[in-house]
Amino acid sequence: MIEQITSLMVSLAEQTGLAQLWWGNIVMIAVGAVLIYLALAKKYEPFLLLGIGFSCIVANVPGSDLTQPGGLFYYAYRGVELIIIPPLIFLGVGAMTDFGPMIANPSLMILGAAAHLGIFIAILGAKALGFTLAEAGAIGIIGGADGPMAIFVTMKLAPHLLPQVAVAAYSYMALMPLIQPPVMKLLTTPEERQIMMEQTRPVSRLEKIVFPFAIAVIVNLLLPPVAPLITMLMLGNMLREVLLVDRLAQTAANDLMNVITITLTVAIGSTMAAEKFLNIQTLQIILLGLVAFVGGTASGVIGAKIMNWASGGKINPLIGSAGIASVPIAARVSHVVGLKENPYNFLIMHAMGPNLAGVFGTAISGGILLALLGVK
Repeated sequence: MIEQITSLMVSLAEQTGLAQLWWGNIVMIAVGAVLIYLALAKKYEPFLLLGIGFSCIVANVPGSDLTQPGGLFYYAYRGVELIIIPPLIFLGVGAMTDFGPMIANPSLMILGAAAHLGIFIAILGAKALGFTLAEAGAIGIIGGADGPMAIFVTMKLAPHLLPQVAVAAYSYMALMPLIQPPVMKLLTTPEERQIMMEQTRPVSRLEKIVFPFAIAVIVNLLLPPVAPLITMLMLGNMLREVLLVDRLAQTAANDLMNVITITLTVAIGSTMAAEKFLNIQTLQIILLGLVAFVGGTASGVIGAKIMNWASGGKINPLIGSAGIASVPIAARVSHVVGLKENPYNFLIMHAMGPNLAGVFGTAISGGILLALLGVK
């Protein structure tokens, strides 16, 4: 009788998640907890880190089968794999975005290019570590700080690296307030950080309406590999700017965007299962992603310093760091760092120019990579 009870208890224990738990699960559960801590205690982009951290924890609790075919997380990830979610995110971003700061001062678009040097630094680093050229391109695009574009390019070049690339891209985007300021302060003087920029010119409604149509045509002509994303970005912006379909614009910017954000963060966090994530390759990709972010921030600030010198001291170099594409996180970081140096210095609208240009800078970089590697 006792033996039967013991056997039954052992059999019952073997069917629980505890029997399958190993140290890797514990490590990744701790990683998820750290992400949630950063979201709650430090307020580092909680809209991203809460979902990623929570689903990372759940994905590492053995026995739930949420990430297996038929599981809830599995279907969320399929939306990423099939490149359904990234264009919808761009639609929502377009509906939320005022491109006026970029239109008002098009010269600052140069910073959207300057801040993407990190992509190519990471590509060279990935090649040096033995990754193929396609894999190196997917890793390098992390430096563009554009999550949907990183997913899109990776699915075209190296889909097997999607979990690591997506996690690195979105995690570093959320951690920009931690990563960028030390680089920005290292490369600028207190006097440069206190420069107050002149107010930009008003942008007419006609300019704002023509802009999305013009960009959609240009991108489809010159960068067809990334046309799906930029086209949806411009569609969302057109809905916003015509002022005739407020209901559609509000739905794209709010309700749809909220649903897609939840789905995306759950999908990304669910890929962080220990058995797939804890390996040398993942560590290399995470480190290369950090190099790309730091390199892009540095090159953007240096580009802005050159523009400041050429303009006779009219450009605050801090806005150069916003040239990477994470809208509006990077612009907000530039503004906050400048505000700490001068409480009357409001850089947010000036930083939005290069920040928005960074979206197109990442698209151009991704389009070039896809075109060179023969991907349509």
